[in-house]
Amino acid sequence: MNTTPTALIAEDEPLLAQTLANELRALWPDIHIVATAGDGLSAVQLALQHRPDVLFFDIRMPGQSGLEAAAELAEEWHEHQAFPLLVFVTAYDQYALAAFDAQAVDYVLKPVRADRLAQTVSRLQNALSQRQPGPDTSANLDPVLKQLRALLSASTEATKPEPPLQLLQLLQASVGNQLRMVPVDDVLRLEAADKYVRVFTTDGAEVLLRTPLKELMQRLDPQVFWQIHRGSVVRATAIESVTRDESGRLSLRLKGQPDRLAVSRLYAHLFKAM
Repeated sequence: MNTTPTALIAEDEPLLAQTLANELRALWPDIHIVATAGDGLSAVQLALQHRPDVLFFDIRMPGQSGLEAAAELAEEWHEHQAFPLLVFVTAYDQYALAAFDAQAVDYVLKPVRADRLAQTVSRLQNALSQRQPGPDTSANLDPVLKQLRALLSASTEATKPEPPLQLLQLLQASVGNQLRMVPVDDVLRLEAADKYVRVFTTDGAEVLLRTPLKELMQRLDPQVFWQIHRGSVVRATAIESVTRDESGRLSLRLKGQPDRLAVSRLYAHLFKAM
């Protein structure tokens, strides 16, 4: 760890971001705020560029949430570098409680209160002081990934409609100027593509859905369809083999398919036998 602690703030409301930065500097004069991001995608890029010690991520940001950004960052992070300490910023108590229960370092509720932020700063300083210098420090990302899985699961449960939606039996997909009815039983895998989802079927066809993958997953059986990456879902019974490379990364191949599909660190726990 550097002698001067560094932090990155991801908050889509500039005034709130500035307030947080000002309060943080007042409580922790030694800290250096390396960058401020207004969305999740920028936060990931800036974090990879600056490698800060601490991340303040707003839970809800446009395009990609703070939780999703943290998960993507964990996927891209070098495994032999200490992962930043995570503090989630939120106006929603249910997410704050989820963060606390999942043992994230801390959370900050909006509007930011100096006395509450002081507690967060104390916890961060204590956590950083316990880190030992060296390339192998906190090399194991498993605790971070476990926290993020719990947080993502909690946020998904919190946004599920009541009563729960029925599982889909048919998908309405676009094929040129036509609408095709695709039985869910014929779906091999799904892949997020901008505002669409690409659906690959067992007969080799490929169609497009206008429903976001996150929304679609709420109506598919999780025992049948496994998410293996942020934008990739496969039929579990179609998995032919899973391979671990020299760096420890997993990839899989589906029956009758030539391509190998990457398995995110976040979802590698699905293949515990490896």
